[in-house]
Amino acid sequence: MFDQIDINQLRMACFAGIFLAMALLEAGLPRRELKNGRLKRWPTNWGFILLDALLVRLIFPIGGVGLALLARENGWGLFGLLGWSGFLAGLVSFLTLDLAVWFQHLVSHKVPLFWRIHRVHHADSEVDATTALRFHPIEILLSFVWKGAVIVALGGPWEAVLIFEIVLNGSAVFSHANLKIPERADRLLRWLVVTPDMHRIHHSVIRRETDSNYGFYLSIWDRIFGTYTEDPEQGHEAMEIGLGPALTPRAHSFPFSLAIPFVTTHEQKRGEEDVKAPDR
Repeated sequence: MFDQIDINQLRMACFAGIFLAMALLEAGLPRRELKNGRLKRWPTNWGFILLDALLVRLIFPIGGVGLALLARENGWGLFGLLGWSGFLAGLVSFLTLDLAVWFQHLVSHKVPLFWRIHRVHHADSEVDATTALRFHPIEILLSFVWKGAVIVALGGPWEAVLIFEIVLNGSAVFSHANLKIPERADRLLRWLVVTPDMHRIHHSVIRRETDSNYGFYLSIWDRIFGTYTEDPEQGHEAMEIGLGPALTPRAHSFPFSLAIPFVTTHEQKRGEEDVKAPDR
C-alpha cells in the first residue's frame, strides 16, 4: 500500500546520499578553483533549499507521486484513456517528464518575466552541488504546477514519477557539481546524460552559452533541438560564471537574492527589449 511518508523519506534519503557523495567528491576532485567558496555562498543557497522545501510541503503536500496515484485511480490522462500500464507507460512517462523539464527550462530563458525569476539560479558566482537547488520559491512553485499538469495529463504509473523525481534531483546535483571527470569519460557520458562540464557552460556570463545546454538529466534534447554547446569559449578554468557585476556580487546575500526578480538592471532592460541579443 502506498505510504506518502515512506515515499518522502525515500526521496530525501536518496537526495541526501547523492548530495553528500557529490560534496565529498568536489572537495577531493575539484574541476575549478572556486574564488568564492562554500562559507560565502552556501548559507544563501541552503536558505533557498530549506525555504523551497517547506513551501512545497505546505502548498502541495500531495506531491508528484500523489498526483500520479490520483490520476490513475480516476482514469485521468492519456494512459488512462489508452489503457496503457506497466513498463512501456513508465518509460514514456519518464521521457516525457524529462522533455517537459527541458522545455520549462528553455521557456524560463526565453520569456522575460520567467527569466527575471530564473536569474536567481544563475546569479550564483560559482557552480557546485548547492547551485542545483538554488531557485526562487516562485519558480519552484511554478515548476511544480507545470510538472503536476504533465503528470495528470499522462496518467502514468506512480513508480515512474517516483523514479523520475529521484533521478531529477540526483542528476541536478551531479550536473552542477564542481567535479573533475576525465575528458574521455565526460565525452562518452554526455551522449546520454548531462555532465558537470556540459552544464557549467549554461552558467556562463556569455549569452549564447547561457542560452544552451538546458538539459537536467538526458542530454539528447539539446542535441535534437539544436541547443547544444560542446565547450565554453574561454575554457572551463577561465570562464566567468554568473550574471555579471550588476547582480552576481550581491547574490551572496539571501535577502538580495530573494529580491532579484524585482530588480531591473541595464542588462536586464536590454534583454527584455531584445531577448535574441547575442550577449547579455
